[in-house]
Amino acid sequence: MVQQKVAGIFENSFGQKPLMVFSPGRLNIIGEHTDYNEGFVFPAAIDKGIYAAFGPSQTEFCKVEAVDMKETFTFTLEQVVPLENGDWRNYILGVVKGIQATGKKIKPFHLVFGGDIPEGAGLSSSAALENAVVFGLNALFDLGFSKEKMIFISQQAEHDFVGVKCGIMDQFASMFGQKDKALLLDCRSITAKAFPIALQ
Repeated sequence: MVQQKVAGIFENSFGQKPLMVFSPGRLNIIGEHTDYNEGFVFPAAIDKGIYAAFGPSQTEFCKVEAVDMKETFTFTLEQVVPLENGDWRNYILGVVKGIQATGKKIKPFHLVFGGDIPEGAGLSSSAALENAVVFGLNALFDLGFSKEKMIFISQQAEHDFVGVKCGIMDQFASMFGQKDKALLLDCRSITAKAFPIALQ
């Protein structure tokens, strides 16, 4: 399973037990392209997503391992800027920058992540990754962010570091999704009502 694989790679790489986070992808039933126009959407979280392992770094460097891409990335918290052709790295850097912009302090960390969302399937692996990073760092460093605050950090990361002026649907559905339910989300008020749904 992906979770065990990610945890095992983290332990082998960094010699410590990780904090584990699962952040689901989402599907949308009704309302494509209405979220960034402050309309209504009807998404649901799914059982596939991003598994992320976190732990503190004992150096000044943050090191990230992307299991599926077989790539690593090292940076410092003093040099958090968008990278040209940064791909997945910019999602992580954007979230880190967003946390820093709140005035909260984080320390260097290690992160290993992987997922089981089919590539290019339109199931919002990017939002799942952003939410995994902000949720994991919030827990690791006891930052005290609410879930609503975290989804806006994720959204801003996509705006500023990836260049995608997305609405809030993907981040909301990933963060607030409920088992066997879809969320009727008002993207203007950022309020939602859950409805039972059978997707099998």
